[in-house]
Amino acid sequence: MGYITLSNVSYSYPTSKDAVIKNANLSLEKGKFYALVGRNGSGKTTLCNLIRGFIPHFYNGQLTGNVIVNNKDIKNEDLGSLALDIGYVFQNPFNQISGIKETVFEELAYGLENFGVPRDEIIRRVEEIIDVVNLAELQHKNPMELSGGQQQRVALASILIMDPEIIVIDEPTSQLDPQATEHVFKIIELMKNKGKTIILVEHKMDLIAEYADEVIIIDHGEIKIHDVTEKVLIDPRLREWGVSYTEYTKLGLKLKENKFNVDKIPTTVDEATQMMQKLIR
Repeated sequence: MGYITLSNVSYSYPTSKDAVIKNANLSLEKGKFYALVGRNGSGKTTLCNLIRGFIPHFYNGQLTGNVIVNNKDIKNEDLGSLALDIGYVFQNPFNQISGIKETVFEELAYGLENFGVPRDEIIRRVEEIIDVVNLAELQHKNPMELSGGQQQRVALASILIMDPEIIVIDEPTSQLDPQATEHVFKIIELMKNKGKTIILVEHKMDLIAEYADEVIIIDHGEIKIHDVTEKVLIDPRLREWGVSYTEYTKLGLKLKENKFNVDKIPTTVDEATQMMQKLIR
């Protein structure tokens, strides 16, 4: 059994007669970086809410099947205990920040304070996470006055400091510029290198190709494919599922279509560079 397992899971919201998740089966291993991809309205956020226990404990509706997280059936756990194992990063960092703390340092300490962590331990962990996530220049600033990219870094740090084993991240770069986006992905990679299990909802396929271990595509509530990243991102059915190829895959497919001798379709910039070097020899 996987670290996170969905078995024959279907779910419909109280206001909808149609299932939003349809007979989903999924097995995720500990310590891997998973990208969850699909068109708008495909069921990505609902799937995340199932994994973190917001369904059925916060959202009602009709749920069938089993969701097991770290050998715990989410139906039998309360949200408080699940929150110790599963961190969640919102799409909009404004929703993550408390709004009652005057500095980034205090904001990062807030969650630990709520769990009764001793003061000396709080200071140690905040200083450590500030160093890890490179927030030293922001630690005395008001989190509500930061840029979107800076706020997202604080939001990620506020989850990382709680040390959950599973981190679910919902489109963290949707409002960020390329530089801030790259910085966020570096932080996510850091989490993975610490052995955390990452589930990332994201549309930026070039970055998914570079960072994710495996990709899950969901469309109209059905899991269409789950495999290693390099296999999923060259699947000919991607567009049928509302998912784009990376720019490097598009280049490889175009060259192959024009009879160039392309032996491996690239998904990343490094693979595309290798392809072009072979072609010009």
